[in-house]
Amino acid sequence: MDVAFLLSTMGTLIAAVPTTLGLFVLSIVFGCMLALVVVWMRVAGGPVLSRFARVYVFVFRGSPLLIQMFLVFYGLGQFAVIRQSPLWPALREPFFCAVLSLALCNAGYSAEIFRAGLKAVSPREIAAGRAIGMSGFLLVRRIIAPIALRHALPAYSTEIVLMVKSTALASLVTVWEVTGVAQRLISHTYRTMEVFLCAAAIYLILNFVLLQAMAYLEYRLSAHRRAPAIATGH
Repeated sequence: MDVAFLLSTMGTLIAAVPTTLGLFVLSIVFGCMLALVVVWMRVAGGPVLSRFARVYVFVFRGSPLLIQMFLVFYGLGQFAVIRQSPLWPALREPFFCAVLSLALCNAGYSAEIFRAGLKAVSPREIAAGRAIGMSGFLLVRRIIAPIALRHALPAYSTEIVLMVKSTALASLVTVWEVTGVAQRLISHTYRTMEVFLCAAAIYLILNFVLLQAMAYLEYRLSAHRRAPAIATGH
């Protein structure tokens, strides 16, 4: 085993981690915000908006992310109205096209996860909150949101892990994140096994850290389910 080559490769790939993290964080943030809008449309937006939300979820969950990314990257520039819009300087950049396609796809999956979390909130708990005089915002903050988040968190943590791995597709639209840099190294060195092992190790570390953070958040949200410590005396 060529340790020197592995260390050199790991150093090169680590330099691309900020790009991978940028893709991941931006796509999760925008995807989460869009998912909340889609959930509102589905739950309280009326028949027209609800149908639109259903179609949105069906399209982005039912089609491959790679095709969505190609359509955003190669397709948007074919419309003159987009090329003449103020958004064009950003949309012609591969990084922002990758973020947009990842966020749109993430929103489709996250919306269904959040909706399932909302359905897990018992109507009796909402009625109890209203009975003691909670306003709408306070009801959401103290009862609905914590319960829905607690139920949605296991599935959402899986979606987050999938999004980390999905950032690898950005290399196909010339975004040089970890996988893209790995492929470029392979084209120069022809050492596929060593390079991809280093890349896999980086993704494993990133996902391990994220899963630990999500597990800690789930632990904090489930404090009421833990048995209280029993004091022992002598």
